[in-house]
Amino acid sequence: MTLVMILAWLVGIEHLGIMVLEMWASPKQQAKAFSLSVDYTKQPEARVSMANQGIYNGMLGLFVIATTWLFTGTAQLQVWALLLLFVIVVAFYGGLTVGKKVWIMQLLPAVLAEGAVLAVWLG
Repeated sequence: MTLVMILAWLVGIEHLGIMVLEMWASPKQQAKAFSLSVDYTKQPEARVSMANQGIYNGMLGLFVIATTWLFTGTAQLQVWALLLLFVIVVAFYGGLTVGKKVWIMQLLPAVLAEGAVLAVWLG
């Protein structure tokens, strides 16, 4: 169970980090992190859109971590399984649309965490 918690927390922390980049990083930092042009990340509409996306990533990350205290036993594993499935679906789509780097940075940790959750829950 400790491995499950560590892997889930890593996914949660990663999404909190993504939130910070999307909401508060400079346009130059955002362009580098997300393989975008600085001209694009300087646009007010892009900044608003990224901040909006950031709040979703942050809340997802926060809830993955908060699951540690909000649920116990099977319910905890079920919630982690659901949240990690969300991350897997979004990261898979991100890899198709943004770049394959997303598959390494977001999809792989989520798949490993999901596998650990399912192994404990169903095993």
